Amino acid sequence: MKKIIATALSMTMAMSLAACGGGAASSAAPAASSAPAASQASAPVASDGVITVGFAQVGHESDWRTASTKSAQDVFSAANGYDLKFVDCDNDSAAQLEAVRNFIEQDVDYIIIDPIVSTGWDTVLTECEDAGIPVIVIDRTIDDSDKYVSWVGSDFKIEGLACGEWLKAYAADKGMSEINALVIEGSTGASATIGRTDGFKEIADREGWNIMASQSGDFTEAGGQEVMESYCQSYKGKFNVVICQNDNEAAGAMTAMDNAGITYGVDGDVVLVSFDANKPYVQMVCDGKINANFECNPMAAPTVSEIIQDLEAGKTPEKEIYVPEHWFAAEDNVPSINVNGETLEVIHATQDVVDARPY
Repeated sequence: MKKIIATALSMTMAMSLAACGGGAASSAAPAASSAPAASQASAPVASDGVITVGFAQVGHESDWRTASTKSAQDVFSAANGYDLKFVDCDNDSAAQLEAVRNFIEQDVDYIIIDPIVSTGWDTVLTECEDAGIPVIVIDRTIDDSDKYVSWVGSDFKIEGLACGEWLKAYAADKGMSEINALVIEGSTGASATIGRTDGFKEIADREGWNIMASQSGDFTEAGGQEVMESYCQSYKGKFNVVICQNDNEAAGAMTAMDNAGITYGVDGDVVLVSFDANKPYVQMVCDGKINANFECNPMAAPTVSEIIQDLEAGKTPEKEIYVPEHWFAAEDNVPSINVNGETLEVIHATQDVVDARPY
């Protein structure tokens, strides 16, 4: 029965995509999608009323990931009518594929995947399709298959573009005559890394900035510190901007710069920028240690639950749903930026702003 239902759902989704286009949206800071459209297709309804969900999570490498996991555990709880089968894949792509196949063997009702890498998915997603199990992808993207019901997450390239546009405006306001930037990238092959790198580089190339080096810190504090220690040895006194592609890398970079006697932040010699905007790091923006932080919203789980409930009701969700995000800065000298023709607010990270953050 599941297989028949999933096939109908797949056909309906294909027709929907043909109508609206399946490519990633390019508008800046996309908001959450509107309510899904109704469809004749339906997803399996658990006979005991409990919906079993398998979640193959990337790992536990960052504060952002911890927030994402906690959100899923809170939403997909027994009290909410779910049975969550959670697997921490510890940043191991092979283990993640195995986890998905184990979910198929367990005959779960739905599978959630936050893909470690963006390719190598078509075979296992075909297996999910054949088993009649709808797949929902969150956060990072899958680039070599469309055999999933919906994706929920962030536009990583927009985040990178926003970072670049903010830096351009900030540098102009501060009278910085040149930009000599060091980049600490995220995990190699991750869509977040690719998008943030491509977006920032697009602005850097346009403005003629010097990206002195760009290396992976693997989205970890230890990785960020190790890369920054190497940078300090090679480029001390030569760089004035450090871009960290997540908060944990920024924490490691700060430790390395502290040890090397390099000042950063509002009162320092180096402009420090981060991504994710977890609450402790927005506090660091407020305190002037980080100049700007670009949010990646980890709260996909409530939207995923809405997708599941819509599928249970026989509706078809949007193929791509963006979560709302915000940009934060330590100073109020750049109140807004223009990204792809759209004016976006840059929030001055006061203590009231920090206190209001949910994560």
